[in-house]
Amino acid sequence: MDSPDLLLIDDRLAGDLSTPVGSEWRLFTDRVMGGVSTGRLAPDHHLGRSCLHLQGQVSLDNNGGFVQASLELPPRIAAAATDYRGVQLDICGDGNTYNLHLRSVDCRRPWQSYRASFQAGSEWQTLRLPFGDFRAYRIDTPLRPDRLRRLGVVAIGREFAPDLWLGPLALYR
Repeated sequence: MDSPDLLLIDDRLAGDLSTPVGSEWRLFTDRVMGGVSTGRLAPDHHLGRSCLHLQGQVSLDNNGGFVQASLELPPRIAAAATDYRGVQLDICGDGNTYNLHLRSVDCRRPWQSYRASFQAGSEWQTLRLPFGDFRAYRIDTPLRPDRLRRLGVVAIGREFAPDLWLGPLALYR
């Protein structure tokens, strides 16, 4: 994934939840707000590639409905983001639709984000999600990439058992 057209965020070579940018992936579920969804996030190898594996059970009970792999972005990534067009990620999954959520310093409430959906097919694929495709969710402020602070790969909104592998992640020009 080394390229002058990419700003690497995670190459998935560490074999744990850490990234080359100095932050670690974390699992969040709707239990933080009283829901009952469950999840697991672990380093893995799938179809010959190092990756993260997100699994779980999304439940709508108790006003819940999500399982998320989340990564804090260091300020230097946000500062450079205006020179890039969007987020590139390698994904393999179970055929379900997932979201990529971006949060900026403008997102002051836990439910606010900028969201783009993608389909995770059964073979590895490289997706490019332009910043312009992210839709504001419960926030009126437009997305400013230079203010990014976190991203999350999210199984959300319906009852299902997510099974998703996440490979390298970068910003692309």
